[in-house]
Amino acid sequence: MAPMPSCTVFNAAHKFLGAKMIDFGGWEMPIHYGSQLSEHLHTRSSVSLFDVSHMAVVDCFGSDSSLFLSYLLANNIQKLKAHGMGLYSCMLNHEGGIIDDLIVYRLEDRYRLVINASTAESDLIWMYEQAKAFKDIELIPRRAGLNHCLEPEVLLAVQGPLSLKVLSQAFPNIVHELKNLAYFHVAHLSTNFGRLMFARTGYTGEDGFEISMPMSQGQLVWDHLLSLSSDLKPAGLGARDTLRIEAGYNLYGQDMNTQTSPLDSGLSWTVDLKSDRDFIGKSSLIQHGQQFDFLGLVLLGKGIIRAHQKVLTPYGAGEISSGTYSPSLEKSIGLARLPRGQAIPSVVQVNIRDQEIDAQLVKPQFVRRGQILI
Repeated sequence: MAPMPSCTVFNAAHKFLGAKMIDFGGWEMPIHYGSQLSEHLHTRSSVSLFDVSHMAVVDCFGSDSSLFLSYLLANNIQKLKAHGMGLYSCMLNHEGGIIDDLIVYRLEDRYRLVINASTAESDLIWMYEQAKAFKDIELIPRRAGLNHCLEPEVLLAVQGPLSLKVLSQAFPNIVHELKNLAYFHVAHLSTNFGRLMFARTGYTGEDGFEISMPMSQGQLVWDHLLSLSSDLKPAGLGARDTLRIEAGYNLYGQDMNTQTSPLDSGLSWTVDLKSDRDFIGKSSLIQHGQQFDFLGLVLLGKGIIRAHQKVLTPYGAGEISSGTYSPSLEKSIGLARLPRGQAIPSVVQVNIRDQEIDAQLVKPQFVRRGQILI
């Protein structure tokens, strides 16, 4: 028998609100609360609340933590020149494949990594193994159920153009700090629910915050947020997926994995090949270079772009990694790994149900901050 999926502390709240639940990477999570389309559009125009507690926080302590993360990550954490700054990076294997993509924050006494749900256990095994080469490193997971977890925390995302307005109503004593928190920065702030971590980050392409808090406070904060504002509505993973595709954000396990290079996944900007710093996978990336382009497509005919469909181009065949119907554009869009040399804009063909449907190549960003980019 397959193991029962894990549940976040908000599981009962999701069901009380009528959510349709699915197994997502071993976690029972809400796909929607009635209408994925409505939740998507509401996030773009107003503000939504997402449970993202299936993801895992890992704290890295010790005098060698900077050296350790410099070797572990493809991006250069020396860019984190001040406390509170965040950095997006891939963690690679020795062949240059992506083990995971993550965010690392520099805090006053540690570094904090936020890693993906389905890879959390294998990520930790990899990190513990690499940490053996360093003298003073301590890794502490904060997601309940992970080995060596201490003081577990849960994560909520408040996303949309009205996110600051809602959080200002919910936490009036820290309005100034929230307003002045820059994009990809983080701050621990004192609230009526204790000291919470607010990060100006998200996965929707809209303004927003991700809040990390002790597990004991999670349900209280969830209830508090939803009770204060009629603007704020819960949203599920269905809207989260269409929002991130519109924004051109990769999903681990779909747009990238251990068999794909960040150079072939539209993530060259996250890879530091210019400095003398060595990191895991660097030599392989230099040896093999970029093999594919990672581009966006907008379908010009009828149909829906889906993952694994073949794309026919003048330079050979490629493959869709993510595809969906875009509620914002009212068209089908996708992300694809294609042979290099494609012109933008140009027209290629997507094989949908044995029919070759024209699609226009675009940069892999369709909608961000409410603006159509294509």
